[in-house]
Amino acid sequence: MAVTESSSTTGATDNSNVINVLNPSTGEVIGSVPIHSEAEVNASVSRARQAAQDWQALPMPARKSELDQWRHALAARADDLADLIHRENGKPRVDAIVEVAMALNHLQHATNRAAKALAPHRVSPGILANFRARISYHPLGVIGVIGPWNYPIFTPMGSIAYALAAGNAVVFKPSELTPLIGRLLADIAARTMSVPNLVQVVTGGGTTGAALARSAVDKVAFTGSSATGRKVMAAASENLTPVLMELGGKDPLIVAGDADVDKAAEAALFGALSNAGQACISVERAYVANSVYDQFVSRVVDGAKRIRIGGEDADIGAMTRSEQIDIIREHISDALDKGARAVVGGVDTVDGNFVRPTVLVDVTADMKIMQEETFGPVLPIIEVQDAEEGVRQANQTDFGLGSSIFGTERVRELADRIRAGMTSINSVLAYSAIPSLPFGGVGESGFGRIHGDEGLREFTRTKSTVEQRFASPIDLLSFNLPANTYDRVRSLIKRLYGGGVVDRASSMISKLF
Repeated sequence: MAVTESSSTTGATDNSNVINVLNPSTGEVIGSVPIHSEAEVNASVSRARQAAQDWQALPMPARKSELDQWRHALAARADDLADLIHRENGKPRVDAIVEVAMALNHLQHATNRAAKALAPHRVSPGILANFRARISYHPLGVIGVIGPWNYPIFTPMGSIAYALAAGNAVVFKPSELTPLIGRLLADIAARTMSVPNLVQVVTGGGTTGAALARSAVDKVAFTGSSATGRKVMAAASENLTPVLMELGGKDPLIVAGDADVDKAAEAALFGALSNAGQACISVERAYVANSVYDQFVSRVVDGAKRIRIGGEDADIGAMTRSEQIDIIREHISDALDKGARAVVGGVDTVDGNFVRPTVLVDVTADMKIMQEETFGPVLPIIEVQDAEEGVRQANQTDFGLGSSIFGTERVRELADRIRAGMTSINSVLAYSAIPSLPFGGVGESGFGRIHGDEGLREFTRTKSTVEQRFASPIDLLSFNLPANTYDRVRSLIKRLYGGGVVDRASSMISKLF
């Protein structure tokens, strides 16, 4: 998800010690937060270290009970949370309340799943049959979470909930554009959970985020742009702190000739325009088979013209970060200069911090709109021969976060060939709302996974333990070997690995673990 770590004229103003938080729809100041120094960040991490020890001392059922209480308290304040997101971020209230619901869904899933996903389990000892082998998962300690402004509660909860459920404490640095929602999350946690300082918030811009990455946290989970992600990695590398990077996307949507075109067009509109296109998993490119291209474009154009902008019944709200508008204009201008046509919208679609939808056709792969993250309500469409060509072209970027494909025949096979961390078949964005699925990308879109069992294990230290059960006739882990060891091991190799009955027996045994 594109996000800056510097103050913005849309969402915040910086007077050296305080950030005044602005409503991007109206420009009014709705609150202020301090800019925490490196010393203050380090003090928060130190307090979190003690909290982590106290938290880990609780049995897992007790930790689950406390996280459930936090979830109940957040649910009771759902209207307050949604209202604050609406005012800080600028998205419509209905989008804000859906974001709250999705965040709570992940908190519930992480809490319910942790005991099973993190339970120690035995694995096959292989050739060392006289040993017992076991894998266990242990909390890291303190997790630093640096969150974005576009989904200011849902996205960070995808790290915070799983980190807490895995037994860690959290220091959260929300975006300087949406810090108030982060503070409210932590305030509610402090009032409902027994361990002090378990969830702490530090506020500020890039310097505060860098301080958190350089601090004594045990892992940094960052969501934002690839450029800022590199800076976070550089800061974290000073202490060899591991990082989880959930970065930008340039997600493709592919429409096959046998697709339900009406459904695909509606999904493309929602995927490209929801939250004003301000999502890492927004549909930013469409590749449509030539047999349905004209029908698809016609449906998209009709739908885009009906999108409501601003007001209580809006489909999309304001741009949270005004600087993003310049990037949107630049990408549209570059496309038009290189031969694209705007069948809806164009360069002059801006009204204050509100941007009306743009649909581009006659687009080519060399345009910025097809290669760089736009992060706005723009949908460029390319006509391709078939879905297979669509997949080939979709894979020709450095990003690889989400994707979607519409069709019937061979659609699963084609979906598997898309270079992305996630693919939705005959829908868009669904993978982000299913908490059991891991979420993350490849290439410029980052590495590591949030959500699901993988998301829980991201915040643990994996430990391998072996225990000898009985002495072996040939102790391969000793210098005291009999004279005929070479011949015996050579014979063993033929029996164990040369095929036949032993091969089949070994395969059956491995399935037991």
